[in-house]
Amino acid sequence: MTQQAAALQTYNNELVKCIEDLCSKRDELNRQIKQEEEEKERLQHDIRVLSEKLSRVNESLAQRLAARATFDRTIAETEAAYTKILESSQSLLSVLKQEAGNLSKATEPRRKEH
Repeated sequence: MTQQAAALQTYNNELVKCIEDLCSKRDELNRQIKQEEEEKERLQHDIRVLSEKLSRVNESLAQRLAARATFDRTIAETEAAYTKILESSQSLLSVLKQEAGNLSKATEPRRKEH
């Protein structure tokens, strides 16, 4: 019977050792799980912060793009109006020169023809 008791004691020791190994592995796994959960929370927080920043940047960018479009439109309209003013000034100058020439001819003394 002592041989059986010794075998039983050996099995018991091995069983306890296996249980202790499993508990140790479970504890290590729990530590890793906790570490990854903390990392997940940090990442989710970072994502929220970055999403908020992205939203603010997109809003600001949209406002700036709209302002630039307004500038572009105003510049184009102003340049078109200025071009028309230049064209009108050129036409007015041309007409004025022609009229001045006509007036000069009309006011020149006439030559006597023989």
